[in-house]
Parts: sequence; C-alpha cells; structure tokens
Amino acid sequence: MKELSVNHLLGIKYITEEDIQLIFETADHFKEVINRPIKKVPSLRDITIANIFFENSTRTKLSFELAQKRLSADVVNFAASSSSVTKGETLIDTVNNILSMKVDMVVMRHSSPGAAVFLSKNVNASIVNAGDGAHEHPTQALLDAYTIRERLGDVAGKKVVIVGDILHSRVALSNIYSLQKLGAQVKVCGPNTLIPRYIHELGVEVEPNLRKALEWCDVANMLRVQNERLDISYFPSTREYAMQYGVDKQLLDSLNKEIVIMHPGPINRGVEITSDVADSKQSVILNQVENGVAVRMAVIYLLASKIK
Repeated sequence: MKELSVNHLLGIKYITEEDIQLIFETADHFKEVINRPIKKVPSLRDITIANIFFENSTRTKLSFELAQKRLSADVVNFAASSSSVTKGETLIDTVNNILSMKVDMVVMRHSSPGAAVFLSKNVNASIVNAGDGAHEHPTQALLDAYTIRERLGDVAGKKVVIVGDILHSRVALSNIYSLQKLGAQVKVCGPNTLIPRYIHELGVEVEPNLRKALEWCDVANMLRVQNERLDISYFPSTREYAMQYGVDKQLLDSLNKEIVIMHPGPINRGVEITSDVADSKQSVILNQVENGVAVRMAVIYLLASKIK
C-alpha cells in the first residue's frame, strides 16, 4: 500500500504532490462509502482520536468528528473554554494529560501560528492541524482542491483567484500551496490593506480589480472578512467592501464565461457573495462541505496506518 511521506498533517507546505494525490484517491473511495446506506467502515476500530479546539469552529469540528465516526474510531472532544487551560495549564501538559488516556491522534485548532508544529515535536501522537491562527488550514485546502478536481476534471492548468481577506486567512495560504503543487495558476484579489506584503514571494500575482480577476479565472474562492481578527479598520465600511469586492448574480451573469464559485464558510451573505450566488448552480459550496468529510476520512485513515 502507498503511504504518506509524513507522520502528521501540519500544513500543505510540508507535504508533496504525491501525498496530495494519494489523499485524493483515498477520498474517492471514502466518498463512495459515505453515499451508501450504511456509511461506516470498521477501518479504525482500535484508534482513539482527540479533537482539541482552542478556537470556535462549527463546520471543521463537525466534519472531523463525522469523518472519525465513519471510520469507527473512538472520539474524545475537548473544548478549551471549559477546560483547565483557563486555569493556566500549558498546551503540552494539556495534551500529554489527554495522551496518557491512550489517545493515538490529536486534531487541533489553535489561535497561535505554528502551534501544531510545536506540538508534533513535543508529544508522542500523530497531529492533524485543523487551523493554526492566520497560518495554515491544510484540510480545507485539500477539500477545496478536491472539489475543483471533481467539478473541472483536474486542478493542473486551472486559473484560481482567491478573493477577500488574504492577510488574516489561513485558508488562503494553504490553498496557494496546494494549488501550486497541483499545477494551477493562482491570483489574489482584495483591498490593498488585506493583501500581505510578502505575497509575491509565493509566486502569486495580485489583481486589484475584481471584474478583471473574475474574467481571468476558472474558479473564484471567496473568503469572508475575518472581523474577529481585525484589530484596526482595514477598509471604510462593510457596504463599501461589498460594492468593490462582493460578487452578485448580475456580475456573475455579465462575465463572458461560467466560473465556479467556492467559499470555505461561514458565508457573510450580502458581503462577499449574495444569496443568489451562494445558491446558484455555479456554486460548489455544499459540495465542499460534503467532500470535507471524505477528505478528512482519507487524511485520518492514511495517518493512522502509519501509527505503529
């Protein structure tokens, strides 16, 4: 059996194109499983996984939990807000306490960039990064690329524009890494204040004009403005942002071709996209959610097969 080149999924930066293709092939199999009447396989009956979320999450947490249960793993959920972390316990102590209960894998979301990498060096378990600050969100990038592959046949050669708050988005960075590894061309579009200064070093072009960006691309991945990470005002008002960088049906229909609309969620309807765009046939937003379970099943299954 082919296996991953890594023992943890810390970021797309650390995995190869072969790893991504292996995850996709495995996800194809699991997608078939979750569309059967009996949606479970006994693959990970002897594996225990802890989900440790230090930040709020709905879709990612549910998606991971469903993926784990579909694989018949034992699942422990840990919410930092109601734990001893609030009493000053360190991250390593918290996780080691959980591991002493014989946990094999930890899925962690944390507000600090690099938390997953730090953990992987200090505890004895397989670590899956479910988002670390504004750094990476590898499983989201994998399910996004998987959805493009499903809708357009292949990722290689496709033109993808990521629109919105690039500066605070872990989704943007992971997407840039994965799309480039798979041979797509990537541009970003958004207010100057929300584009990182170093973005050119990643081999990504900036297109400030939304209409031009949409005319260029095959796929537009619309990101929300991360108000919870905005310490200062990066643009005059939400209304002005929506007028310049929001996509409505009129704009979509006026393009000279049909493009695919993606969104990692949660959607701020009427800001980055209007409801009629989110619910249109060009939108693959609900496909992304469905594919998220299959892709996360693939990641967990492939990492679990390396646990000795």
